[in-house]
Amino acid sequence: MTARIDHAATGGGVPSPCINVCRMDASSGWCEGCLRTIDEIAGWSLYDDDEKRAVWDALEARRAQFIARQAKVQR
Repeated sequence: MTARIDHAATGGGVPSPCINVCRMDASSGWCEGCLRTIDEIAGWSLYDDDEKRAVWDALEARRAQFIARQAKVQR
């Protein structure tokens, strides 16, 4: 579940990480699809490109944490 920002394909803008799996995880507070917080989701359209890139940067660390949590639950 990795995504890269393709600036050429998006006309230079920063695309949303949304993958249309919209379900909030109660323990982490992250969407199970895109791993953004509810505040990040709600504010996305208001963010400038730097803020959007900061969210994308945070998603990699969240992804690792989310996968580790899921592995623990499945044991």
